[in-house]
Amino acid sequence: MRTAIEIARHACRTRRAWVAASVTVVTLVVVTGTLLPAAPSAAAARPLQPSSRTVWLCRPGTASDPCATVRTATSVGVHFAESAFATAVTSRAKNFDCFYVYPTVSAEAGLNSDLAIQKEETDIAIGQASQFSSVCNVWAPMYRQATQAALGENEAFTSQVIGTAYDSLLAAWRDYLAHDNHGRPVVFIGHSQGAAMLIKLLRSQIDPSPQLRTKMVSAIILGGNVQVAKGRDVGGSFRHIPTCASAKETGCVIAYSTFASEPARNAGVGRPGQGVSLESGQTARRGQQVACVNPASFSSGVGDLVPMYPTVVHPSRGVITPWSVFPQLYTAQCKQQDGAGWLQVRRILPPTQDFRPLVSDEGPISGFHVDDVNLALGNLILDVALEEDSYH
Repeated sequence: MRTAIEIARHACRTRRAWVAASVTVVTLVVVTGTLLPAAPSAAAARPLQPSSRTVWLCRPGTASDPCATVRTATSVGVHFAESAFATAVTSRAKNFDCFYVYPTVSAEAGLNSDLAIQKEETDIAIGQASQFSSVCNVWAPMYRQATQAALGENEAFTSQVIGTAYDSLLAAWRDYLAHDNHGRPVVFIGHSQGAAMLIKLLRSQIDPSPQLRTKMVSAIILGGNVQVAKGRDVGGSFRHIPTCASAKETGCVIAYSTFASEPARNAGVGRPGQGVSLESGQTARRGQQVACVNPASFSSGVGDLVPMYPTVVHPSRGVITPWSVFPQLYTAQCKQQDGAGWLQVRRILPPTQDFRPLVSDEGPISGFHVDDVNLALGNLILDVALEEDSYH
């Protein structure tokens, strides 16, 4: 059986190929489609103080911000490009921040990455976070994550390696909160290792603080094993922060891991107390389940996903915009069974010669882990817009 380390290493290799393909997104010329509004303006970026050690991958107002690239998209039908697509843009977007923590992408040789911005971090920020710029000011710190090399070593999940990653993220969060937030409400976004780091951050900094819980619009924590007590919306990862019950609820968490079927007993995601749970220090299994919130329905029922991908990752005939949207192609439904919790994704249209599946099923070990964000990116953007609309 594959270990959690082997699962994560495979996911990293797949993601590396994904971001390598997406690097040319920023060079595409948009000649058709509806140009989306520019990224919401934010307070002028402050010069880094001599004592500040934060390196910002995405920072509003800076040149070459990968989270502020062109977001123009085309809605793609089964055989051809059908129409221009505009993501939800709220007039209040400039009043909200998103704090994004990227997944394992570092190809550096050491067990922990340094803080130099590499192509891998830039590419994943474009692919996962840039579309959120239509609903918030996206901030993304570099952090000393456990590298792809670390995932091949037994040290990968030791307290020292994970502690180094978390300490650097915590320092960046405190720096942002002290110097850049200026009272704006925050949406937290993280995937895989980034999700595990956010679980640790929210558990230590946000969950115990009524003041900071009020500041939190929501948290989108994907592929990170947010845990709850069985049958409840809290009682695992967090004491006070619940899972979201509707698209207009605030102060809550959207969490899931995507699979085509029940996760295996040794799956790295979808089962409590193992795999990615260990990165956030969650070892409890008894009485626990992995939370699942369907971003398309916020219920146990089926919802329609709105996948969004850089066009160079999934090119389609007639599409020349940087992004492609694939509605009415996949549905999703939350499942809890035999100790596992997951978002079950089902393709509802058969593949054709011109329209291949967007994702490859890696089976019950890791499912669609690499695609957790993009399979529902359109839904998540709309969810954030609705949360901001109801935030008080």
